[in-house]
Amino acid sequence: MTAPHFHFVPVLGHEVHVAEWGDRQKPAVLMLHGLARTGRDFDEAAALSRDFHVLCPDMIGRGRSSWARDPEVEYSVEHYAQIATGLLDHFQIDRAAWFGTSLGGMIGMHVASSPEAQRVSALVVNDISPELPEAAVQRILSYVGSLPAFDSFAEGEAWLRQTYAPFGPAADAYWQRMARSSLRRRGDGRLTLHYDPRITVQFTASAHELSTWDRWSRTRTPTHLLRGAQSDLLQPEAARRMTQSGPRPGMTEFPGCGHAPSMSNPQDIALLRRILVELLGQSAPS
Repeated sequence: MTAPHFHFVPVLGHEVHVAEWGDRQKPAVLMLHGLARTGRDFDEAAALSRDFHVLCPDMIGRGRSSWARDPEVEYSVEHYAQIATGLLDHFQIDRAAWFGTSLGGMIGMHVASSPEAQRVSALVVNDISPELPEAAVQRILSYVGSLPAFDSFAEGEAWLRQTYAPFGPAADAYWQRMARSSLRRRGDGRLTLHYDPRITVQFTASAHELSTWDRWSRTRTPTHLLRGAQSDLLQPEAARRMTQSGPRPGMTEFPGCGHAPSMSNPQDIALLRRILVELLGQSAPS
């Protein structure tokens, strides 16, 4: 696998950092990360670039992308969806398969149920549903809402390994890169996490985006659902409801994972490749 090309793309007045993998002549896959994560979480999954043109952005407020000027408006699924389609426009991509973990899955579901649905040729939703359990939201806010501080990268890496243990088993190289791409220096020289703590405003300012079964019911994009077997965010009843309504996706569960499977292991990437090929075989331009 070749190294990625990195871009800073102007979209809606933001500067969005994107890792681009593979040949632009191949079918496109847009990979969208979770709430407080970055596009570098998908470096292993970018092995898909053997068959696909893979784009992995840092959503605004995360990683190397710019922060919001109006957090209550811009840190919302609606605005993220506009940024995502703007990225496709920048790369001159009419339609792409979308893979989204957690928040990234919410963005994909939003676009697939919008007037822009034709931009989504296939959708893989990783461990999120159209309804978020309050207890799980509070668990996430307990570590996302206030930035920790670390004296060393080793200390930060240990915190990330513990906090994101529900991602499931992953190679040491995955956690080491997570530390390198997720930590930044503060003014006092200590380290903290590489995101704007105001990203949590979406849970209050855009609370209507947290229950969207009506949008799911009108989704027709070929879809597959991934679930960590111990996930507290995509609970069994919600997963069953998803598979029986809307696009009626097939579902794959990952033993030993909570929220959300990292998709960083070779067998997981091979599975994702098979799912995408199958979904794209069901998809046709409208």
